[in-house]
Amino acid sequence: MTTKASVIVSFYNNIRALQLILTALEQQDFSDFEVIIADDGSKPEIVEQINAWKNNFSYPLKHIWQEDKGFRKNRILNKAIIAAEADYIIFVDGDCIPHRSFVKDHLFFSRPERIVAGRRVMMSNVLSQKIEPNFIQRKKLFSFGFFLKILADSLRKKTRHAESGLYLPIPRINRWFGSTTRGVKGCNFSLFKKGLLAVNGFDMRYELPCVGEDTDIEYRLKLLGYEVFLPKFRIIQYHLYHEPLSRNLIKTNQLIFEDTIKSQRSRAKQGMNEISNEDL
Repeated sequence: MTTKASVIVSFYNNIRALQLILTALEQQDFSDFEVIIADDGSKPEIVEQINAWKNNFSYPLKHIWQEDKGFRKNRILNKAIIAAEADYIIFVDGDCIPHRSFVKDHLFFSRPERIVAGRRVMMSNVLSQKIEPNFIQRKKLFSFGFFLKILADSLRKKTRHAESGLYLPIPRINRWFGSTTRGVKGCNFSLFKKGLLAVNGFDMRYELPCVGEDTDIEYRLKLLGYEVFLPKFRIIQYHLYHEPLSRNLIKTNQLIFEDTIKSQRSRAKQGMNEISNEDL
């Protein structure tokens, strides 16, 4: 029997956050999935730690690594897609902890030619430091009590997007208040693998953060008739605090995106097909 979903976690050196993510995935209320760590060149000691964890979890855990040659997130994501055994792919960033119903929710709302998208609670540094593996194992992270702490922290203008942490599993409400007009965040979206193959995966010309792995692939999938659906009160993530990434060089990525729009090209110019067997 094939695995129902492949959860791809983009990662670089933040081992504490990865441990929390893997622990949260262990607590999922759906079990038929594999996890692939898409590692953009973490240090040897980090790789050693990940290898030591491989038998610690009930789900299959794969580690796909490439040499550190700068920001090459899209390349390692493409390698992870190639390695994925499931027909359905879920993307998670390495600083976002999934809710315990995260995998089940993505699958529940999946449809052919649909991108399922979610959002994240942007936790403050104080709240982020409270999250430990035992806190997740006791399911306190997913409790209504913790949501109230998120809400209180947001009223102090520390945590942002607290409303994204309210879990309400009522399909009629999730669909009725859901959105087909909001865009994709690279940290939290999913679709069938055949869609990724159809657009040649992520465009590896993007070698700077902030624009590229989400906006670009969303645009190209929409050229093929895909819709984005964001259900309300489901598909929750908890973003661990870190200093904002620099956006000083964002213009470089915008020029690449403008080229995609101008050409109306659905397939990535440098995508999965451009990865040689030697790279895998």
